[in-house]
Amino acid sequence: MRFDDLTTPHLADACIRLGIPVRCAPAEVQALVPGQRVFGRALPATHVGSVDVFLEAIEFALPGDILVADNGGRRDESCIGDLMAQEAASAGLGGIVIWGLHRDTADITAIGIPLFSTGSIPTGPLSVSDRPDGALDSARVGEWVVGPADYVAGDDDGVLFLPADRIDELLTTAEGIRDTERRQADLIRDGGPTLRDQVRFGAYLEARAANPALTFREHLRAVGGEIEV
Repeated sequence: MRFDDLTTPHLADACIRLGIPVRCAPAEVQALVPGQRVFGRALPATHVGSVDVFLEAIEFALPGDILVADNGGRRDESCIGDLMAQEAASAGLGGIVIWGLHRDTADITAIGIPLFSTGSIPTGPLSVSDRPDGALDSARVGEWVVGPADYVAGDDDGVLFLPADRIDELLTTAEGIRDTERRQADLIRDGGPTLRDQVRFGAYLEARAANPALTFREHLRAVGGEIEV
């Protein structure tokens, strides 16, 4: 998988480079286990108290899909525990992202399916509401609405939502950014030019003195630097 050698920062920078909105899940959405990663098409489900919505989503899932569970960011209940995590893993899903809390941390860790959430709490759903129309069409995560036309990428830096119809372009751009940054880091580590030398920072300062409107980002684009996009 091409994401295996990329990070969400690479993809976020690629979004900026391509003029695509950067849609990050809120910073509190983090991996249950450090080092877990997800990458796949979003499988949305809006939870209102009953897990049947997750079972139905999984019923029609494809292997590698990422279940995106919208529990409204609630802090007083969990919406996914060990049974649903096992069901998702057994169905071949690539992971779970929850806008809300999970429970059964030890069991989910043992199951091994990557899970990202805002944390854990012992209690499950506290009430059941009427299921809204389109509960399987989209899921809200923070300020973003995510659907089957999106990909989900997650790692130790957080979770990012990407348009599926531009995923190849995003991956290619991210790979270019990664390769340039690695070359820059290798040079510094091997005692070669400093980052300031590589990006011709002295020349930038001189040019900015002559043209105060010049931005560092414009300068970087001219010299091929990647620390800003």
